Amino acid sequence: MTKGVSNLRRQMKNAAAGLALGFAAAMTLFPSTANAWWNDEWQLRKKINIDASATGANITDPIGTVPVLVRLHSGNFRFSLAKDDGSDLRFVATDDKTPLKHHVEKWDSLLGEALVWVSVPNVAPGAKSDFWIYYGNKKAAATNDSKGTYDADTALVYHFNERGTPAIDASVWANNAQSVGQPADGSLIGTGLRLDGRNIVTLPASPSLGMADGAPFTLSTWVKPAAVQPNAALYSRRDGASGLVIGMDNGVPFVEVSNAAGTQRTGAGAPIAANSWNHLAVVAASGTVTLYLNGASYAVLNASLPALTGVARLGGDAPPPAAAPAAPAADAAAPAADGTTPAAEAPAAAPVAAAMAGFVGDIDELQISKIARSPGFIKFAAVEQGTEPAKLIAFSNDEETASWMSGHFAIILKAVTIDGWIVIALLIIMAVASWIVTYDRVSYMKRQAKANDRFMKSFRQLADNLTALDRGEVDENAAVLGSKLDEEEAQVVRASSLYRIYHVGAEQISNRFANTDMIRLNGASISAIRAALDSMFVKESQRLNKLMVVLTISISGGPFLGLLGTVVGVMITFAAIAESGDVNVNAIAPGIAAALVATIAGLFVAIPALFAYNYLVTRIGELTSDMQVFIDEFVTKMAEFYSSEPVADHRQAAE
Repeated sequence: MTKGVSNLRRQMKNAAAGLALGFAAAMTLFPSTANAWWNDEWQLRKKINIDASATGANITDPIGTVPVLVRLHSGNFRFSLAKDDGSDLRFVATDDKTPLKHHVEKWDSLLGEALVWVSVPNVAPGAKSDFWIYYGNKKAAATNDSKGTYDADTALVYHFNERGTPAIDASVWANNAQSVGQPADGSLIGTGLRLDGRNIVTLPASPSLGMADGAPFTLSTWVKPAAVQPNAALYSRRDGASGLVIGMDNGVPFVEVSNAAGTQRTGAGAPIAANSWNHLAVVAASGTVTLYLNGASYAVLNASLPALTGVARLGGDAPPPAAAPAAPAADAAAPAADGTTPAAEAPAAAPVAAAMAGFVGDIDELQISKIARSPGFIKFAAVEQGTEPAKLIAFSNDEETASWMSGHFAIILKAVTIDGWIVIALLIIMAVASWIVTYDRVSYMKRQAKANDRFMKSFRQLADNLTALDRGEVDENAAVLGSKLDEEEAQVVRASSLYRIYHVGAEQISNRFANTDMIRLNGASISAIRAALDSMFVKESQRLNKLMVVLTISISGGPFLGLLGTVVGVMITFAAIAESGDVNVNAIAPGIAAALVATIAGLFVAIPALFAYNYLVTRIGELTSDMQVFIDEFVTKMAEFYSSEPVADHRQAAE
């Protein structure tokens, strides 16, 4: 009784596991909606991944909060589902709760191109992070916030996307340019600025751009020299004898600082090629000026920046200060002896440095900060804004909040009538029953195959005594099967259908030899034993086919039951239309679609059951063939062992 309860509990546990497995498999057939959706009014979102680890950009220095350039194109963004001007774009932090400041530099839905800057907080070095982009809300209003995209330490940001007007500062300080530059179409990041060596773009002498003596400073920009020039100034700012110049000398980037200690310039490094984009950055802090090229340290200068409050120039240097006029002689020269007056000697003029040449080429994305940015910040900008942003930025697939499961399908489910739900409920019960039967039968046949294989290995080792493996009744309390198997192996073998058939045959032989010492099996005895084996074969076949009828009912009854629900649903839909007199697509479509849900449910029951049934029938056929072969083999060995020699010899051999 206790063992029977234990078996029942084990079967219930297996059935529950099968139900859970079937439910999980069924749920994978439905598109899953994303969790923690920021706002249900936005239909689409995708994750933007930042990889600063060794598998990506490999940035090990601190990064912090950075403006991230998000390049959208038709390959990673569906412009047709966003608003024509991109005003429905929203960016949300990795917690899927915190909105991020952003602004659009360029948006062209026709060509499928967009450039968007997003302020991403606390980007960790050497690690992976992410944030979300949401779109697909035609009612959304624009939330562009260029001033919020950059921190308060960013003093100037020029995207150079203006035409016919001075460059507009995207930072909070409004340090707009004072002169108009020539746009460069097809630049690295949208439109850039073209410098010809003559026309200079002047930056304002505003307090926010003013620099105290030894103050920290960061300049970041992209440059593409049109030619190799000697001593060309890209950025220049001078106040009398004090100055800061960033430029190139025959393709070698340099920083030149003029202060009370004199004029110092960074040493020469490897030149950059003409007509190629490179990222230049200059960071000054604590008596050191570091020049970065493409995110790596290029040159270091031990100097402090002087106080500078005047205007700065892009594309050229300040004109040299005018030479001081000659001072008059203190006293008139005395006449010479011959009466002539000697010429007075003019005082020597102070030497004046000549201005550098103007830079010829393109620049893009100029950013100036009032603090010293970290090396990680500089490298992040160089990689993420450059020609290979995929090393750092990657886009995941779109996720939809209005998928067919939560959108259209939800509408259909709401239109299902009560009779349809009754049919669907019955079909769900049938589906669960078929999953439980499938799991139970597959597990049972797997155990059978394993047990049969182990039993046959022992059976084929019998030489002259067919009853050597048989020990009492076939249950879990039976003793170990002879001395040939240990307890663990015996437990496996006891589950074998071949062993149960064998047990019947061995029992028949033992009964015939119980009351005599010398006997042989004649033809009638062998036929009788064969009949007992065939009887057990029928029982084992029935055991294999147990509950298979549930699958056949699911296969044949599921679709018909679903069809019944569909027909009834269609009838109700047309009856309701006839009663209301409203004949239009909007009135018919939901009812018809809802009626078809019953057919879908019927197929959902039948198709898995059909596959499971065909698989199980094949497995049952294999196990049945094994039993038939075993019966033939057993009878043949029985005739061989017991029809020609005295039984006493076998008993002595067994003992």
